Amino acid sequence: MVAKLEAKGINVAFGGLKVIENVDLHLEKNEILGLIGPNGAGKTTFVNVLSGFLKPNAGNVYLEGRNITDISPERRVQKGLIRTFQAVRLFGNLTVQENLEVGALAVGYSKKIAPNKVRELMELLKITKYADQLANALPYGFERRVGLARALITNPTFIMLDEPAAGLNEEEGEEFLQSVRDIKAMGCGVLLIEHNMNIVFHLCDRVQVLHSGKTLAVGEPSYIRDHEHVRTAYLGATV
Repeated sequence: MVAKLEAKGINVAFGGLKVIENVDLHLEKNEILGLIGPNGAGKTTFVNVLSGFLKPNAGNVYLEGRNITDISPERRVQKGLIRTFQAVRLFGNLTVQENLEVGALAVGYSKKIAPNKVRELMELLKITKYADQLANALPYGFERRVGLARALITNPTFIMLDEPAAGLNEEEGEEFLQSVRDIKAMGCGVLLIEHNMNIVFHLCDRVQVLHSGKTLAVGEPSYIRDHEHVRTAYLGATV
């Protein structure tokens, strides 16, 4: 069986207001799925359901065939599903290596093995040269990469990236996107929540569009780019 992250029939309402209405999703390992939509489309709410921070009114979330709808975010991390946030919260008075080693120890690596795992991730994300630098002195783009490395220390099967390129300059953005491709090459499934359509269309294998709490379209980037209803939903935006 192919490892999948799935959501089936997700519904969320706050009071009488339907925020998510009968939304499905499936993401496989070795795949990058873009999740896009106008502001207010329901993306954050939907990702909160996937990551366990919000329980749906109806529907279920499955990880590799197991229903995880009722388990905590912490348990989901242990089972291989992790989420990053736009705000990277590092320990500013610790070095990059110390930040990552703290994360490695927290998920069960021994003091002997943790440094090896940290070096491996720093090499993958090209941040080794910053190993001894305090986190509060990092350039912004590298701060984002350290945050990503800290997420990867958990050995996730699926990772949800919330606006990972926000605030990066062109060079930092391109380097970060290569890091995302490297994560996919590791066998990880990536859910990318992103407003930058250029990034989405160049990076993702498939794209899912939310609009007014419903799935408007799902397909390859070329299909989404030319989809009439998607273009209408994004009137005034570049798609």
